[in-house]
Amino acid sequence: MKPSGLDRLFTPHSIAVIGASSNPQKAGHVVIRHLLAGQFRGPILPVSTDSQAIAGVLAYPDVASLPLAPDLAIICTRRERVLPLVEALGQRGAGAVIILAGDFSDQERAELQRLRHQYGIRLLGPNSMGMLLPGQGINASFSPIAAKPGQVAFLSQSAAVSTTILDWAKQHEVGFSAFISLGDHCDIDFGQLLDQLSRDGTTRAILLYMDKLHDARHFLSAARAASRNKPILVLKSGRHDPSHGLDNVYDAAIRRAGMLRVRDTHELFAAVETLNHSLHLKGERLAIISNGRGLANMAADVLQERGGKLAGFPLDIGSDADIQAYQDALDNVLQGDEADAILLIHAPSLTARGVELARNLIDYLKQHPRARRFNLLTNWAGEFSAQEGRRLFNEAGIPTYRTPESAINAFMHMVEYRRNQKQLMETPASLQGDKVDLALCKKLIQQALTRSQFKLDTHLVQPLLQASGLATLPTWIVTDAIEATLTAEQIGYPVAVKLRSQDIAHKSSVHGVMLNLRTSSEVAQAADAILDRVRQHDPGARIEGLLVQRMARRSGGLELRIRIQQDPVFGPVILLGESGAEPREMVAALPPLNQALARYQIIEALKSRKIREQASPERLDIMALAQVLCQLSELLLAFPEIVELDLHPLQACGDEMVVLDASLTLNDKPSATGSTLAIRPYPTELEEGAWLKDRSHVLLRPIRPEDEPAHKQFVLRVSDEDRYKRFFADVGELGHEELARMTQIDYDREMAFVAVGQEGVFDQQILGVVRAISTPDKRDAEFAILVRSDLKGLGLGTLLMEKIIRYAKEAQIGQLSGMTMPINLGMIKLAKRLGFHIDMQLEEGVVEMLLPCGESEGAV
Repeated sequence: MKPSGLDRLFTPHSIAVIGASSNPQKAGHVVIRHLLAGQFRGPILPVSTDSQAIAGVLAYPDVASLPLAPDLAIICTRRERVLPLVEALGQRGAGAVIILAGDFSDQERAELQRLRHQYGIRLLGPNSMGMLLPGQGINASFSPIAAKPGQVAFLSQSAAVSTTILDWAKQHEVGFSAFISLGDHCDIDFGQLLDQLSRDGTTRAILLYMDKLHDARHFLSAARAASRNKPILVLKSGRHDPSHGLDNVYDAAIRRAGMLRVRDTHELFAAVETLNHSLHLKGERLAIISNGRGLANMAADVLQERGGKLAGFPLDIGSDADIQAYQDALDNVLQGDEADAILLIHAPSLTARGVELARNLIDYLKQHPRARRFNLLTNWAGEFSAQEGRRLFNEAGIPTYRTPESAINAFMHMVEYRRNQKQLMETPASLQGDKVDLALCKKLIQQALTRSQFKLDTHLVQPLLQASGLATLPTWIVTDAIEATLTAEQIGYPVAVKLRSQDIAHKSSVHGVMLNLRTSSEVAQAADAILDRVRQHDPGARIEGLLVQRMARRSGGLELRIRIQQDPVFGPVILLGESGAEPREMVAALPPLNQALARYQIIEALKSRKIREQASPERLDIMALAQVLCQLSELLLAFPEIVELDLHPLQACGDEMVVLDASLTLNDKPSATGSTLAIRPYPTELEEGAWLKDRSHVLLRPIRPEDEPAHKQFVLRVSDEDRYKRFFADVGELGHEELARMTQIDYDREMAFVAVGQEGVFDQQILGVVRAISTPDKRDAEFAILVRSDLKGLGLGTLLMEKIIRYAKEAQIGQLSGMTMPINLGMIKLAKRLGFHIDMQLEEGVVEMLLPCGESEGAV
């Protein structure tokens, strides 16, 4: 396969500068100078209409005159000339283009995208500052500051933030593997760059500065894949800009993908300092050693506020501590087992001068036999007298920070990143209790749409909630105080009376809810008062009657709000908080949810005090509330007609969850569920039944996270020989992390089908599995198959291979490729029969299998 446009962007063998200039004030001159200064080894091809040479390099009058098709072109001209130049570069066969000009109209951006698809050319920008790949000697930017080689990649939508980071990095001698300014995304976005950088061996960590996402689904899919291999930190601006969507939804998305969010540039700088040293967290227990109680306490306060673990108490060795005192305190921690990391703090002192102490401790730590077992961080506080000490620690590969708070924040970045990764690996429990009756829900939603009921209140939405397995309180509709009194007498006291009006969004604005009414006179007075207040507050509002509802029998529970709504960036989201909370004040989660994800949403709400448990006889049952969130997620996935669903409030008493009030908004022309969700849900449509040769029935379906225990038992029933053929190594019992990676897959870029027995002794057992992991551009998917050793000869292998081939063709994957051993004659024979091209490489001891499936969209 020929290199993709992104490959040619990241590893160009030739670079053209379009609009190169001899004028030092113009971008076309700056870019040429930067390329020459970086000592790029390939040909640099200036294109200039008014100069024969730029900076001593022969120039060409136009793109058509170039002696070769450039891998990368940088367009430095004004905006009006960009479109014809992109077309000329596409015709010439260029791989990628960086566009520096900005302020493109929507029509011009659409034309750029058309040219990108027509010629298969990749576009970075418009309004990009350019790109720096220091390890390759490439500075294809007009940044006033260069970058040195390093192991951290930085991606930014802001040129101002980019130059600020570069300036800081130069002062602190921090290097980068890649430094890319996206500008006003037209083609290449965060998702594609994360896919590329996740495969880059030089890049150990990735930092993102983000204003707004454009393709949330691709971004989350790429970020989840990349974050499993290297840390990704995100600085997101525009937290209060409504056009960006809810900021708490960005929080949820970043956590869901296993990334970590930093809140400001101070945290970002601290993160770069840590990541630049490629630290791997040894554990969460942090010991603090300081020659001043104040600095130590400041560090401990921040650690505990961020949920960190302090090893013992901060050790204040006194303001008169000398070098020996530091060594003794440090040795005491290193020899023990109470800590995993150590923060050394030093305030300017006469008894232990900063530079001399830094040199001594660096030598001491190099020689100490247990130092490698700990994460070491330092805070040489101050400015003038501390600079040289911090420089020494940097050169020694020990992270150092200006303030104790920065040091703690950097340490907690590592802790929180590992915690996010652990959440991704947790095995969810299966749903328990009532299931969602999808057939009845579908019938009820269709009835409402047929009647043009697009906004349903508590009374009308009650049957749907019950069909979803949620408990509700019976509700009656009345028109006046007399009917309200008669109804209350029939159902029994105490009751609630509530306004029914689509024109008044918040009943509380007119005191439209009256609770704990215990007599007929209280009910009558409440009904009349509500109706009177509405007429005074909003005479034009349509009153559709009153709701009479029996009060929940139990007291002391929590009143919560669960809301489903549409986010402009991420699509449907599920929000959780206390009754009365606004959406921006709630904890968000992205569907689909399982028990583990729902439980983490609840724990986050409790930890952040978005839900405050009251002093009640029964604590909140987290698993019962998680069950409710999962049922709502299932309802949302099944019915894209749902625009909004508000349970407000839901009363939680122990494990009893009762919906007291609800509203639902429907849309009769929804988009397909899979295309609106930011994360692809379990693809139910890919399930199908099949028969084995012995006439036993199996279900072929995509793997689920809940399959981990069954998958473990399946692997144990595969012989050592068959496992060796599958994994090319002796494989013992698989641990939780390996099994989680096999069962918790991203259905957008990976598929695994399991054959599940449906009867007899094999009922609900996994009998075989086939999987295919696709490249991000779908040019290729690598497959692997494994069948229980005691069930060979029943046709399981054929069924699974035919299933994955059908999937690959439907998903428009370019080709299926696999590898096996020459001794695996059964697999080779099956692959031949299914049309694979077989390449026997006996010297290498492998057999390659290749099956063209179709032309993928990304294969250009």
